[in-house]
Amino acid sequence: MSHDLFEAAKAAMAFSHSPYSKFPVGAAIRADDGKIYTGANIENLSFPQGWCAEPTAIGCMIMGGGKRIVEMAVIAEKLPLCPPCGGCRQKIAEFADKSTPIYLCDEVGVKKTMTLEQMLPGSFETDLLG
Repeated sequence: MSHDLFEAAKAAMAFSHSPYSKFPVGAAIRADDGKIYTGANIENLSFPQGWCAEPTAIGCMIMGGGKRIVEMAVIAEKLPLCPPCGGCRQKIAEFADKSTPIYLCDEVGVKKTMTLEQMLPGSFETDLLG
């Protein structure tokens, strides 16, 4: 992973709207078009109807013209590591390959790298629908 993806996730965290959890989270995606797309968690009072940082970044990627996630970085301000939640893992799986690296970061840099397959083994896949 190049340092720019980590820096983009860290910068995205500043746009978090997290008045309830008090845990700002940022995510950055490098897409198949070579661009970096970012997102932050956006909470609202009707839990769990807010947006995690990862799907916010995915939405920006799709709206920006990207189609596939090449790599992703996730960072949280007050947590040592912040892996995507289960729902986010499935959302990531819709736009990534099983070998897509996901970097879990702290304020200094990448602390752990996992593939999507390691994070979500046996994920629901659209080809199972026939």
